[in-house]
Amino acid sequence: MTDAEWAAVRPLLPVPAWLRGRGGQPEGYCHRAMLDAIRYLVDNGIKWRAMPLDFPPWDRVYAFFRRWRDHGLVREFHDRLRVQVRETLGRDTAPTAGVIDSQSVKADAVVGADSRGFDGGKLVNGRKRHVVVDTLGLLLGVMVTAADTGDRTAAHVLLGQVADVHHRLEL
Repeated sequence: MTDAEWAAVRPLLPVPAWLRGRGGQPEGYCHRAMLDAIRYLVDNGIKWRAMPLDFPPWDRVYAFFRRWRDHGLVREFHDRLRVQVRETLGRDTAPTAGVIDSQSVKADAVVGADSRGFDGGKLVNGRKRHVVVDTLGLLLGVMVTAADTGDRTAAHVLLGQVADVHHRLEL
């Protein structure tokens, strides 16, 4: 992460409990190093245990990621970034319109048969990802299903979830 990116991201990070006086132990590694490690992992598609030695130990990075995921901090951080981008571009912070789409993706043999399906329209055996984005292309919601799940069925569920969070979404 460049210094400019870190300067933009740092104020948006959730504040650890120990800094808010709620107890706990200070974290052993800098958030910037942890986020760099997670970005490296996602960008290169490596396994946790294959993390280069330039980053904190893989088990500490995984524990950091798991804690953020389990406490909803990844979603909170993402939402704060989306709000900042929308404000920077002169848009209202809450979107009023969205676009939904789906894409079928081939699944490897290691993916369990219970989470795979065959999309007859695209002739793909795998999974389907359904996404809702605002008019700027910023993610509002995502859902992964077996490829044989119909778009109408998934859209009904996904749009319900997105509408619960984004109350001003009308179109």
